[in-house]
Amino acid sequence: MNHIADASTLPLTWWKSTYSDSTAQCVECGIADAAGRLVAVRDSKVPTGPALLVGFGALGALVDAVRDGRM
Repeated sequence: MNHIADASTLPLTWWKSTYSDSTAQCVECGIADAAGRLVAVRDSKVPTGPALLVGFGALGALVDAVRDGRM
């Protein structure tokens, strides 16, 4: 797992969940490398803040754990 200090410098398109609205606490994701092996995650309210770079497998495991109530 890596991070980048200023997420706005990443050459990608950011998207956020359709479950989010303009007042919600939410994160945005984007594909972080050309091969599609990494996902960048940032706070949508701070677009020039840091981004966490994680692999698709790790992100999938996190989503599964949250969905199953393990986190």
